[in-house]
Order: sequence, then structure tokens, then C-alpha cells
Amino acid sequence: MRAVIQRVKSASVTVDGNLISKIGPGLCVLIGISRDDKETDSDWIVNKILKLCLFDNIESGRRWSSNVVDRQLEILCVSQFTLYATMKGNKLDFHQSMESSTSRIVYECLLDKMRRSYDASKIHDGLFGALMAVDIVNDGPVTINIESPQRPAEKQKVIMEIKDENE
Repeated sequence: MRAVIQRVKSASVTVDGNLISKIGPGLCVLIGISRDDKETDSDWIVNKILKLCLFDNIESGRRWSSNVVDRQLEILCVSQFTLYATMKGNKLDFHQSMESSTSRIVYECLLDKMRRSYDASKIHDGLFGALMAVDIVNDGPVTINIESPQRPAEKQKVIMEIKDENE
């Protein structure tokens, strides 16, 4: 699972000219779900989004020492299957992205975990599967890319594939 986390002054999502969601200061997070993702991946991603120190501490003035929860800010999540696109020549290939109907379930579970781990009223999202206009006013700008770690079985598979190629 991948996430592109942007610190924002504001962000909004519109579909066909209709406002779907908007937030003030906080995070706009693009979420990509791969065909191999499991529940543990969403646990890891949610934990990082909520705990990553991307904000200054207002009281102490220390930079990069507060997270979105500390500051009680909002989060706008947007599902984005293109985060797992690969290039085949000049064309994009989306075979690494999870199939739409399954990824919708995974994405909704991720949002549910985030809402249960924080203040549900501060978690917003776009419209899954729609062609969205995402307006962002970056703060900084600060943009961080994260990816859930490979699980041990996957790491072993990669090592075995490398060995096979070298033999």
C-alpha cells in the first residue's frame, strides 16, 4: 500500500462540479492499493498517517514535532489506483493495482480504521472510482511518500527470484 501525504492549508474534491469533501489545514493523502495488500498494510499506513510529525509544535515552536492528531487537524483521503502504475514503453500498466471492487472494500476498511483511531469527524474522502478534481493548497510544500513494508514471505520470494536470475 502506498500513500502520498501532503501537508495542506486546504483541500477539496469535486465531481462533475459538485463539492464532495473539503478540509481546512491538515493532510491530503492519496492512497494506492496493490493487488498484494493485506489488512496489516492498512494498519501500518493508518498508523503512519496519524503519527508522522509533519507540523511544528505551536507551544514549543519546535519544527517537525507534531502530528495531525496532536494538532487536531483534518485529513482528506483520496483513493488513487495510479500510484501502482508501471511503464510499458510509453503506456501505463495498472496490473499491480488491486481490482476495483476489492480495492473499494480495502479502502473503506482503511477509512474505518482511521476514523476509529482518531476523530471520525475529521476524516474525509473523495468519491471512490470517480473522475475527481482535487484542489490542494500545499503548506510548505511538504510531500511525503510512504509504502507499507514487504512481508517476510514476499521478501523471501524476491530474494529467491534474484538468486534464480543470477544462476
